[in-house]
Amino acid sequence: MANREPAPLITRAQIEDFLYFEAELLDSWELEKWLELLTDDASYYVPPNDRPDGSHADTLFLVADDTHRIRSRVKRLLSKNAHAENPRSRTKRMIHNVRIVSQEGATVHAKANFVVYRFRRNSPDREYVGTYYYQFHIENGQIKIKERRAVLEAEELGSLYNISFIL
Repeated sequence: MANREPAPLITRAQIEDFLYFEAELLDSWELEKWLELLTDDASYYVPPNDRPDGSHADTLFLVADDTHRIRSRVKRLLSKNAHAENPRSRTKRMIHNVRIVSQEGATVHAKANFVVYRFRRNSPDREYVGTYYYQFHIENGQIKIKERRAVLEAEELGSLYNISFIL
């Protein structure tokens, strides 16, 4: 019987640094580098505010992307033909209250509160407030995003305008 090493524990500080790095990539529109943070089977969800714990299988989500759709979204956003983001929005993300919810082997569940400030020409400044829920997978000592869920705290989604960037 082989002697297997237990998966190394990941600290809250490591997760927090990772989330700060992710926010920096997204705010600077380095979306191709952001894709490198994802597992090969990653998913990205933005559920509706009336069913934040719902499943994309039976609920209409604002975003319900598998890895193929995430890559297509990034390609489209970086294209000059992305009319909803041409010129690109400027965003600043504030990440706080980072917590590890559970850790079992190479899987880590974490959450963090966020505020994303969006600035766009000829449009009022917008604030998106909510909680990120992550499922991370540790691969060769590297933190990778397997699932990213952004739950908005908005009472009425129409006031948020078009969420055409990666939240």
